[in-house]
Amino acid sequence: MTSRRRKAFLTVFCVGSLSIAAAGCGSKTPLDPKNPTSITVWTYYNGDQLGAFDSMVEEFNETVGREEGIVVKSVSQGSVNDLEANVLAAVQGEVGADEVPNIFMAYADTAYEIDQMGQVVDLKDYLTEEEKSAYIDSYLKEGDFGGTGEIKIFPTAKAFEVLVLNKTDWDVFAAATGADYDDLSDMEGLTATAKRYYEWTDAQTPDVPNDGRALFGRDAMANYMLIGSMQLGQEIFEVSGEKMTLHFDKAVARRLWDNYYIPFVKGYFAATGRFRSDDMKTGNIIACVGSSSGVSFFPEVVSVSDSESYPIEMDVLPCPKFEGGDYAVQQGAGMVVTRGAEPEVYACVEFLKWFTADERNIKFSADSGYLPVTRTANSRDAIAGSGAQISDRMLKTLNVGVDTVNGNELYTTKAFAGGSQARNVLEYSLSDKAAADREIVVGRMAQGMSMEEAVAEFELDDNFDAWYEETLRRLQEFAQ
Repeated sequence: MTSRRRKAFLTVFCVGSLSIAAAGCGSKTPLDPKNPTSITVWTYYNGDQLGAFDSMVEEFNETVGREEGIVVKSVSQGSVNDLEANVLAAVQGEVGADEVPNIFMAYADTAYEIDQMGQVVDLKDYLTEEEKSAYIDSYLKEGDFGGTGEIKIFPTAKAFEVLVLNKTDWDVFAAATGADYDDLSDMEGLTATAKRYYEWTDAQTPDVPNDGRALFGRDAMANYMLIGSMQLGQEIFEVSGEKMTLHFDKAVARRLWDNYYIPFVKGYFAATGRFRSDDMKTGNIIACVGSSSGVSFFPEVVSVSDSESYPIEMDVLPCPKFEGGDYAVQQGAGMVVTRGAEPEVYACVEFLKWFTADERNIKFSADSGYLPVTRTANSRDAIAGSGAQISDRMLKTLNVGVDTVNGNELYTTKAFAGGSQARNVLEYSLSDKAAADREIVVGRMAQGMSMEEAVAEFELDDNFDAWYEETLRRLQEFAQ
């Protein structure tokens, strides 16, 4: 920690709750427009999202910031992983690290880790009860690590999962087979439709066996495991008092297996590129589940080869669920305020409240694919009447998002020690095995085996049992 930030920490520590409560109760502002307070915000935004955020920062600096004496500096750290590494390096005072930012974007696990180092400000006393009530409850609770009403993550924009569809190619398939959008509303229907699509595409070339194409792929496998389990009636990571109890039920795990691993090894699902948007661009799949914040990256043209491409129309649908399960993922990092002098913390909160006012938050959402975080902004009417310029694709995305937020129980895992590593087990254990075993199946079919012969051993109960026991063992290392 630099000397300036160390002194700032001691100042806040000594002043204590008195100054914090005063700031939240509307006392005299600690800011001086003649001597502006500068704050730095670290994000992982890139592309359109970074442009939209920087535009908002510039607007703030030229209006409210100038009036109150606040100057905000936005710094993109690149990727989520880069941001997390750089924040940890700054907080730990590593040689060559930058100064600790006043605000940084974080998911709950990273925010929790920094909080354990004593570097996160609880913002609950900086907001009135009326101000708190404006935000969606589950968004505020994400930063309540101790269950006492803390606000250690300020919600600024939330993402959700959507099913993105290459409507151009889907329409051809649907016309030939009678497939319907309703078939994609639940996981079992999606799996059955993917099988039908593989068989239909395989039949297009009767002289070439086993060359059917995959319908579907997904990003964020941990979301599939966690939300799928909730929809099936069980929470994998139950956290109480920052202690995690593991519930990795075998019957639930089998449902997850049957609706990802099995269709994957048979070629009905696929994951070839770094992201599923890459697979959409090459035509390897025509549907995928991904974050709403990534919709702007999905293609308008499919490139079959260097010399062959064609335009496509995209559609955005709700994320398929296990039948009867009304849970949806709550994702998207919030903003964490670090310890500092009182004017810095106050300035941070003023900027965050300004940014999340309905009109501005909707504008940012329209440019980025995130949803606003207040109750009043999460409606189709509010978005349509905001005056923000919204593309057709983004409007479809936001409308699906509003319906998702209002029609489901939103879920995200609570923070616990080792939470990031435990989530990584869910992210890779099933998908890595599926990809490796699919390669074996493809090799066998290339040598003349039928699909049934090539996949036979992978459909055995023993194969599932071995994966389940190994995954269970790895997850138990994080239970407390």
